[in-house]
Amino acid sequence: MNTDVNTPSSTALDLRQDCLAEYRQVFSLQLDDSELQWWRQAQAQLAQHPDASTAALLSSQCKRHLKDHPLPGCGSWSNVQLARALLLAQALEQHTPAEQVPLLRQLFLWGDDQEKIATLKALDWLDSQGLCVELALQAGRTSNSQVFAALALDTRYPSRHYSERAFHQLVLKALGMGLDVRRLVGLEQRQGVALNQLALDLLDEQLAAQRTVSPGLPLAIAFNLLSPAQRQRLVGLNQQQCLPPEWHDHLAERPAN
Repeated sequence: MNTDVNTPSSTALDLRQDCLAEYRQVFSLQLDDSELQWWRQAQAQLAQHPDASTAALLSSQCKRHLKDHPLPGCGSWSNVQLARALLLAQALEQHTPAEQVPLLRQLFLWGDDQEKIATLKALDWLDSQGLCVELALQAGRTSNSQVFAALALDTRYPSRHYSERAFHQLVLKALGMGLDVRRLVGLEQRQGVALNQLALDLLDEQLAAQRTVSPGLPLAIAFNLLSPAQRQRLVGLNQQQCLPPEWHDHLAERPAN
């Protein structure tokens, strides 16, 4: 049994239709006349041939037919990223539940890094039941920080579907890559004694190797749950000026009774 995933209770992919409707509306409003014409043609073509090859072809054409720019009011989404995700959603909607996960996996594996980013950013509303957790865990092994950030940041997918162990590994890798873990949704709810020890182990490794301490490391620690020995060690490191200044306020917090 794989303890890195939370087993879903359903075999249906179950797309979040409220999110899809909102994103489709926002996306269409951002298109100029030529972009809108191509987009409608792409949707019609995919409606006639909702197979993996057609979906992959249209995804590859997005960069050529659409201006790539951030989308106002859509977080970290860009125009091209969202187009690719919406095409994927349309293809999935036109297949039976049994066909959807294999199709998503196939298109993910075929995609380049930018297409993988679009899929990972959309996983939370493409897969509300967590059927693709194994795919997400596989994607999380990447050394590409942009691909990993699409999986880890600004999305509820890991916090909804990852086991404690898998989520902790995600946090540690985000810290090791220097990502802004303030954007890691659900981090505060996953804090605890286990993550404290992992974070302190990472701190010891970085100090022993004379590497810069990860700026987001204190955000992974529940300081009120530190043992007296752990707190005293951190206080000592802080007094020796081994820790960045922002640790001071965290260490000044009162421990839980």
